[in-house]
Amino acid sequence: MESFSAYARSFIGNLERPDVDKINGLSPVISIEQKTTSRNPRSTVGTVTEIYDFMRLLYARAGEAYSYLSGDKMVRQSEDQILDAILTGFTGKKLTLLAPVVKGRKGHYRELFVQIRKQGYSKVRVDGEVLDITAKMQVDRFKIHDIEIVIDRIVPNEKDRHRIGQSIATAMKDGKGVIMMMEENGRVHHFSKFLMDPKTGLSYDEPAPNNFSFNSPYGACPTCAGLGVIEEITEDSIIPDRKLSISRGAILPLGEYRDIWIFKKIDAILKRYKLTLATPVKDIPKDVLKVLLHGADEPVAVASVKYPGTEWNTKFEGIITFLKKMMDEGTDNTRKWIEDFTTTRICPECDGARLKKESLHFKIDNKNIAELAELNINALKTWFDGLENRLSEKQRLIATEVLKEIRKRIGFLLDVGLDYLHLNRPLRTLSGGEAQRIRLATQIGTQLVGVLYILDEPSIGLHARDNVKLIKALKDLRNLGNSVIVVEHDKEMMLESDYIIDIGPGAGRHGGTVVAEGDPQTFLKNNSTTAKYLNGKLSISYLKERRSGSGEKIQLLGATGNNLKNIDLEIPLGTLTCITGVSGSGKSTLVHDTLFPILNQHFFNARTQPLAYKKIDGLKLIDKVIEVDQSPIGRTPRSNPATYTGVFTDIRDLFAQMPEAKIRGYKTGRFSFNVKGGRCETCEGAGLRLIEMEFLPDVHVPCETCKGKRYNRETLEVRFKGKSISDVLDMTVEEAVTFFENQPKILRKIQTLSEVGLGYISLGQHATTLSGGEAQRVKLATELSKRDTGKTLYILDEPTTGLHFQDISHLLDVLQKLVDKGNTVLVIEHNMDVIKSADYIVDLGPEGGGGGGRIIAQGTPEQISNNPASYTGRFLKPELV
Repeated sequence: MESFSAYARSFIGNLERPDVDKINGLSPVISIEQKTTSRNPRSTVGTVTEIYDFMRLLYARAGEAYSYLSGDKMVRQSEDQILDAILTGFTGKKLTLLAPVVKGRKGHYRELFVQIRKQGYSKVRVDGEVLDITAKMQVDRFKIHDIEIVIDRIVPNEKDRHRIGQSIATAMKDGKGVIMMMEENGRVHHFSKFLMDPKTGLSYDEPAPNNFSFNSPYGACPTCAGLGVIEEITEDSIIPDRKLSISRGAILPLGEYRDIWIFKKIDAILKRYKLTLATPVKDIPKDVLKVLLHGADEPVAVASVKYPGTEWNTKFEGIITFLKKMMDEGTDNTRKWIEDFTTTRICPECDGARLKKESLHFKIDNKNIAELAELNINALKTWFDGLENRLSEKQRLIATEVLKEIRKRIGFLLDVGLDYLHLNRPLRTLSGGEAQRIRLATQIGTQLVGVLYILDEPSIGLHARDNVKLIKALKDLRNLGNSVIVVEHDKEMMLESDYIIDIGPGAGRHGGTVVAEGDPQTFLKNNSTTAKYLNGKLSISYLKERRSGSGEKIQLLGATGNNLKNIDLEIPLGTLTCITGVSGSGKSTLVHDTLFPILNQHFFNARTQPLAYKKIDGLKLIDKVIEVDQSPIGRTPRSNPATYTGVFTDIRDLFAQMPEAKIRGYKTGRFSFNVKGGRCETCEGAGLRLIEMEFLPDVHVPCETCKGKRYNRETLEVRFKGKSISDVLDMTVEEAVTFFENQPKILRKIQTLSEVGLGYISLGQHATTLSGGEAQRVKLATELSKRDTGKTLYILDEPTTGLHFQDISHLLDVLQKLVDKGNTVLVIEHNMDVIKSADYIVDLGPEGGGGGGRIIAQGTPEQISNNPASYTGRFLKPELV
């Protein structure tokens, strides 16, 4: 911070310094985090790694243009080339030389004709007919016109070369680089110094890199604005059940009948067609429904309540038209509400390619840029290998340097095990580990030296097979002359490092000291918990007896979404089932994008559409589904574990019951930091103030009025067992368990937080400071504290993220308890300790991306470990000793 100018430091203001006495030998630091993934749909793997930027440059400079009308190659010609073409191809023929000035536009063009006449021309060709220019000449302003100036009439002959050349130069000037030649029979030929299709006269602008960017108006498809998909409000999305009548709530955005203006208008329209609000929608004729949804021009008369006997005559714009208008003009809340009635579909104009037609018709080696962006990194590398041999001499000269940069960056992505991604993959669909490894690849690409890199668990979401690649990439960073600090729980990473520092002994308030350090050989001789797990003195035990489950199963048949190759998934109920496979093999597609949306629709009428599948059996055997993923529990400091789990409501109720609160007349709301009354008004109950940094990420600093306590002085005077509500929020989960031991309602919720290994976090810890794994375990605890039915299906995505061996052991105990009660737990996981503890494993593969999407092996851990085709089995075998 001290390296900033005084001006920059004035923005930083009250940012606290780290609580250290001295830091020595600090080189420039680059921290590569997991959490900073962009939520913007325009941010893709290609744009972040810069590969797409270099490809845009390659296509702008070395791409060959083809006409989207005729499919022919576009040509650009100089004036001399045009002159030669006319003299050789049309010798002795009578030709009219034309300069196009208006192409396919409406207007009367009176001023244009006056201007042309002033330039000394006497004839024009309007819509294919040659006319003399007359005084006050004009054309029909409401029709589309093509207007060309007749520059000259010539009979090409070598001896007139000079004169014809001058005419062509004049025509080029007036036609802005485009000219037309008309033969006597009316046949027209097009010539241009820009890219032009000689057959149809279609011309393209000179290509620039932004013509290939879907984030630029010059390149983006105009229909979907470069997103590849469009949001639509359709009849089916707002009228899901046509058996209902409008008064019974058939039109979802309107709900059931209320005595309001819009229902009166609809009633008036229906009466006109001898229908009522009680008519089921299926019995309303299509043309009437069209008027209701899309509106009509004729006014609708509605009787006035204020002035009986009079009528209001107003136009009805239609429900869908109104919703679309509100989507563009309404508040954020309104938009969020309307999103419930929209469906997403692939853009019909660009077919999901995101770019304009013109941009998609520039090709290199018969491929356009959008086709390359859909290839996975492995296939992309193969395409770029030896590309020079497939290019022309001129293209090769232009492309050499750009290709070098592209290949280098593709190489780095392969080094960190991301060969299965494609450049068009939106960044927001990546897991924390994948996003971090992409940033790592970009960093390796910058080839910096003497930098201190700090990484936070880069091995998240990596299969044991790909871990080797990641460790090599980190060693390459080190070998360039950098220092690499990795916060990690992965066994291989620890053993491959040069130095290990173990902090502990416990978590939260029980930690904070260095318990062991040294190179791996020295470290293994230590007595710390981590060292014991590494040297084999401690290990995570598992049941040798695998459960066979209840004998029932859920079957998902014919899943073909993304890379899945028509697979049939079986989940035995009453078991801990693990979905494994190398990164990118289709685990998330199968579970998150296919299975979960099907179950979510079935139990909760959710709107998310599952990816393609044939059928599913066994839904009647479970009664609800709970998905626990790694998305944050909240995006603001107002969200915390106490509010998310719902325990804070019970704590506020308890404080409102205190004698002091009753004397002062405080209700539960007084103890909420989200509403006026009891909160500190300076920070509005956040405890923090947001300092907006002009050129850095925003920073939160403690509020100077309440010193981070969130409440005003009066509220903090109400105490329970000597503690104020702010003190309770500052307690760790562990302390709260003993503090609330006589409050069963509160204890149950806090106890589960402790059971999933979160005893060290405080109840009021800001959601923005929780890691992905912690957020996931808070969600898990919330679900566990609810009464389970014994028929629930829990879906977890890598729950071991950020967990030490000891914590994994606790988590497995919790999951096994759930299964013992008859529930089914489905886990996507790479961690061998979880995989070896599962009752049933489904292993996808064999590779990532297009080379994956098949079930390689399924069965108990023992069966998987003996399957030679399974990579997971290979790494699982040594664990099952």
